[in-house]
Amino acid sequence: MSSSSLSNPTLSTPFIGHNLRLNQNTKDGINCFPSLRRHGVPRCAVDMPYGGNAPTFPRIRVWDPYKRLGISPYASEEEIWSARNFLLEQYAGHERSEESIEAAFEKLLMASFQHRKKTKINLKSRLKKKVEESPPWIKNLLNFVELPPMEVIFRRLFLFAFMGGWSIMNSSEGGPAFQVAVSLAACIYFLNEKTKGLGRAFVIGLGALATGWICGSIFVPMIPTVLIHPTWTLELLTSLVAYAFLFLACTFLK
Repeated sequence: MSSSSLSNPTLSTPFIGHNLRLNQNTKDGINCFPSLRRHGVPRCAVDMPYGGNAPTFPRIRVWDPYKRLGISPYASEEEIWSARNFLLEQYAGHERSEESIEAAFEKLLMASFQHRKKTKINLKSRLKKKVEESPPWIKNLLNFVELPPMEVIFRRLFLFAFMGGWSIMNSSEGGPAFQVAVSLAACIYFLNEKTKGLGRAFVIGLGALATGWICGSIFVPMIPTVLIHPTWTLELLTSLVAYAFLFLACTFLK
């Protein structure tokens, strides 16, 4: 050591103190900050996670989408949605984690859609197989039945429901004879459009009206009087049953 440094201790003291501070703050060649350590933040620069403060999804490389989302293979769609939302909220801000969670969710959603589609096809094939294995009289009965478009069903349902409401509103003034006649005419008209035969349509319409009237006359008196409005007569309730039979005949019969 030179004589100038020995004679001037103020030059060596800061240098020694600086070395002491570096030795205290250095660990394995990495500069650490004890002030941050007191506040609970990562002590060193290498302790910070990749991508900032966003946590990394630990199952990014898991191939099975169920295991990646942490749910059972028998989980419902609600459980899949819940797991996806929870994980996205927990690992928000980390792009690779979010992409991995969304990819697993989309796989499960597509698999669920395909399963429902296959189940629907299987139900149709099973129903068709049951019909083919049924007795001949059931096959002959089903040959008279068809399923029209839903728009047609709702239109005719609205018409006969309107006739029923009209009959109920005019129950105090008289019987529902006029409404029943209009409903029968409408039924015959719809049947004639399908069968292209007025005679067949007339027979089916009258048969539906007669069947509905007979069933109403038998079953309506069995209804407890407590459930029936005091102003509703037996004729009115029977006509409501007849409207239902007319609707079924003109909508579902060939």
